[in-house]
Amino acid sequence: MTKTALITGASRGLGAALALALAPTHHIIAVAKTTGALEELDDQIKALGGAATLAPMDITNEAAMQTLCRGIYDRWGSLDLWVHAAIHAAPLAPAGMIDAKDLAKSVNANMTATGTLITYMAPLLGTDGAALFFDDTTSGAPFYGSYGATKAAQIALARSWQAETVKTGPRIHIATPHPMPTATRARFHPGEDRAALTDPKIEADRILAEFNG
Repeated sequence: MTKTALITGASRGLGAALALALAPTHHIIAVAKTTGALEELDDQIKALGGAATLAPMDITNEAAMQTLCRGIYDRWGSLDLWVHAAIHAAPLAPAGMIDAKDLAKSVNANMTATGTLITYMAPLLGTDGAALFFDDTTSGAPFYGSYGATKAAQIALARSWQAETVKTGPRIHIATPHPMPTATRARFHPGEDRAALTDPKIEADRILAEFNG
């Protein structure tokens, strides 16, 4: 039976690359806010001989996430893998000048939604499933206050879940991606030489090798 992989933040960057890398072995459940990008991903997955279920949803919409998880349970009964690549990248700003709306959006998307999703995913993953999160070395760096603080909080939640499930499952893995030429990074580093960065496809393969090793 084909395994299932839910990817939150699947429409671009590392999330899309991981969806394509997993497509030969998993049915991909792709979640993102951008319908057009999800449809492009679906075409690429089909070209690889895989199959996907598209879920154009906002992870901060709790009712939508409840509907998504109920749909997964009704169709498959469980989930083999959850890849959490969704992130809100607030504009860089000095800590003393962070916009309140940007901070609230960062907290909602990066921390609150992650905590909510963990409570929904844990029963679906059970003891045999796995979850994959992505750490970021910019936490605490100058001007990264809004993004860095909420990303660090997200990973703290993941690390607690990881420590709690060592003996019981699901297996929680936290990877640290190399810098990639993604839209998120472009917002933080405009004008950067993108040729010097790691292609998301290469990084996806490396992370999955580490995850499966």
